[in-house]
Amino acid sequence: MKRREFTALLGGAAAWSLAARAQQPAMPVIGFMSGGSPDSFAPSVAGFHQGLKESGFVEGQNVAIEYRWAHGQYDRLPPLAADLVRRGATVIAATGGMVSALTAKAATATIPIVFTSGGDDPVAAGLVASLNRPGGNATGMTLATIVLAGKRLEIARELVSGDFLIAFLVNPNNPNSASVTSAIQTTAVAYRQKVEIVRAASDSDLDAAFAAVVRMGARALVVEPDPFFDSQRVQMIVRAARYVVPAVFGWREHAFSGGLISYGPNLPDAYRQAAIYVGRILKGAKPAELPVQQPTKFELIINLKTARTLGIDISPTLLARADEVIE
Repeated sequence: MKRREFTALLGGAAAWSLAARAQQPAMPVIGFMSGGSPDSFAPSVAGFHQGLKESGFVEGQNVAIEYRWAHGQYDRLPPLAADLVRRGATVIAATGGMVSALTAKAATATIPIVFTSGGDDPVAAGLVASLNRPGGNATGMTLATIVLAGKRLEIARELVSGDFLIAFLVNPNNPNSASVTSAIQTTAVAYRQKVEIVRAASDSDLDAAFAAVVRMGARALVVEPDPFFDSQRVQMIVRAARYVVPAVFGWREHAFSGGLISYGPNLPDAYRQAAIYVGRILKGAKPAELPVQQPTKFELIINLKTARTLGIDISPTLLARADEVIE
């Protein structure tokens, strides 16, 4: 074959390859938006990837993921949501708190949204029309943050027998804080338990909050699950150790990072289920017809190593209820 013919053949092959690639459908894009930070949510992201894999999707192979993190600062969420809408995300996974879900819902009425929300009532929040038939462009998972607030207070009471004060830490910027505080106070009245509400929304607030817990003489602390607190997970555990405050957290990652006790749903598994919904939507399902799911299993994790460091004796009854004990 002559050189000129060979060159022409190569040129034709290249043109055919480009044309073939141009005709291939574009890879769907998942906009993963979180109120938290990538470090603190790494186990949850792993659960999300697992759910995608179970649905037949692998990042970089047949689906792309655009990550957007607010690092616990709620005011960062609106521009992040607007950016995902502008980039034409196929579906938005609004994770890391109720604010993320509400922000995504405000940003688009057409792009499907799958949320993982700490709020117990997405209907009252305006995310969906009903749990069984959401009716709009959003569905997802609730994490029972409010209903579990009282349960965490009960656990804290088992740590400090007697007539002692228990502090409850909330982020006033979290839209669930009022409902969670009300749930705590209702439980406190039922048990005749003295409770003091402490608020924090920044790093400096956290230092002041832990100092206040010690100053008021609280014998234990219940921490509201919140994206900002989650982004400060290690720092909060260090503060609890420094001030010798027995703390009850919401997510298992806190106990495994050195926190004393955690009680709540398995967060990575919730994200896995959310990703399965994302996969179903990518295959053609409508969020309006996918019922909002609620957790059915809750885990009590106790870190005995931390208990010994704090000088806390965990009762045999509480230990017997634990799903996992970290020695």
